[in-house]
Amino acid sequence: MNILITGACGYVGSSLTPYLLSQGHNIRAVDTEWFGNNLDPHPNLEFTKKDIRDLDETFFQNIESVIHLANIANDPSVELNPNLSWEVNVLATQKLADNALRAGVQQLIYASSGSVYGVKDELDVTEDLELVPISVYNKTKMVSERVTLSYKDSIKIHNIRPATVCGWSPRMRLDVSVNMLTFQALKNKKITVFGGNQVRPNIHMQDMIGVYSHFLEHQSDIESGNYNAGFENISILEIAEMIVKKVPAEIIITESNDPRSYRQNSDKLLGTNYIKQFSVQHAIDEIIEKYNSGDLEEKDEYFTVKTMKTLNLQE
Repeated sequence: MNILITGACGYVGSSLTPYLLSQGHNIRAVDTEWFGNNLDPHPNLEFTKKDIRDLDETFFQNIESVIHLANIANDPSVELNPNLSWEVNVLATQKLADNALRAGVQQLIYASSGSVYGVKDELDVTEDLELVPISVYNKTKMVSERVTLSYKDSIKIHNIRPATVCGWSPRMRLDVSVNMLTFQALKNKKITVFGGNQVRPNIHMQDMIGVYSHFLEHQSDIESGNYNAGFENISILEIAEMIVKKVPAEIIITESNDPRSYRQNSDKLLGTNYIKQFSVQHAIDEIIEKYNSGDLEEKDEYFTVKTMKTLNLQE
């Protein structure tokens, strides 16, 4: 299959791209390289350093499926420059969907976010619940979902709402909960937990890759729509307690004004015959292994906000 991946050098993209290449797909990859490029050369990989806002219809020629990962990720990063985030996360997504349709692309898989639900008290947060986004980032994802679904009569649209992804990647992130807390324990022998009772859904990197691959393989069988992708709803404190069972460290709990607490029910995804294989515990174990082997070091590009400030991308 001929696949276009935007954000191919990102946290998910730099793991997803080599996996799909290993499965025999032809990949046209695009990325700004704000966080570097960890993709190895491959005969079936065509890479372009480019901003997704600058893509035209010719870039989508001979492409069967698009996996659209490129975005300004997470609340703090978006707050640095809300205008840039609306341009990249929403306007560029609309342009991308339109160009994909014009070029005859058959499927668009859009990486949305499980955070579009906002603060929810329900134990089962399904795709049918009302979206109440509470941050600019959440709002850009919600609007982009509605933009992509407006094309569903002409192109298959699969909006994936991932939980917080955890685990190793060549372009690591140390600003997401499981990775960050595990690294704190390893480096400082202390874990700082803000609040701790907030519940967040999680998904392991390898399951995230599995979900995208699943939608590629079953493109014609799965109807257009929104799909949650999160399997473990765990509080921040529970994550910290899991970590200290493997890494001796002190847990320091401080007050937090962050009210976000949400869960995900992914029965709709599981109903398409996707089988979950990995866990938060797997992520903790592999981060410990990478740290102890010397493969995981603290780098500025592993922190989104820090990198955006270095690139002078703040408003």
